[in-house]
Amino acid sequence: MSQAIFPALPGLLWDITRTPVWSTTKKVAVSLRQYRSANASYPIYRVRMAFEFLRQSNGYSEMATLAGFFNARQGGFDSFLWTDPDDNSVITQALGTGDGSNRLFQLVRTFGGYVEPVFDVNAAPQIYVNAVLKTLTTDYTLSATGLVAFVTAPGNGVAVTWSGTYYRRVCFTQDQAEFSQFMNKLWTFRALDMESVKP
Repeated sequence: MSQAIFPALPGLLWDITRTPVWSTTKKVAVSLRQYRSANASYPIYRVRMAFEFLRQSNGYSEMATLAGFFNARQGGFDSFLWTDPDDNSVITQALGTGDGSNRLFQLVRTFGGYVEPVFDVNAAPQIYVNAVLKTLTTDYTLSATGLVAFVTAPGNGVAVTWSGTYYRRVCFTQDQAEFSQFMNKLWTFRALDMESVKP
């Protein structure tokens, strides 16, 4: 599980595809009555994106950067951190409400009304209790998987919120990468497929 960050490169096409994937067990009785069981509490995401151009000349080494990053991950073997351009930050996101005894709160984000856990933060988040900013290590600690542990449990009925940016942990879905050269020192990458990884 790498802490490497997917490089920010120019030439990314707009047609990024994001596919939420759930796991459901379905059984049909002889009476044709259906039984369904949800096997996951939140989905994984499959992402497909493409680069229209990657330069490899005049001081630019974008094709080599992407190829080197792919090879350093050994294709689909190692996970890494990716910044989703449209889903990477929250402002005063609700974490929960204090009850005077619970000290643990998982970082989450709401997207389209659906709440999912956040495991990998990009820089230290801002944690608020009753709209008062708290201090890391003095008031709380933060685990590598986004679990906030307060020194003192937030009081009964007190709102706990956070603001900050985050990554999505992903891995490449394939062990091969196809770079196509369309002009001298110019390359394309037409199908870069990744999927999110649960901790």
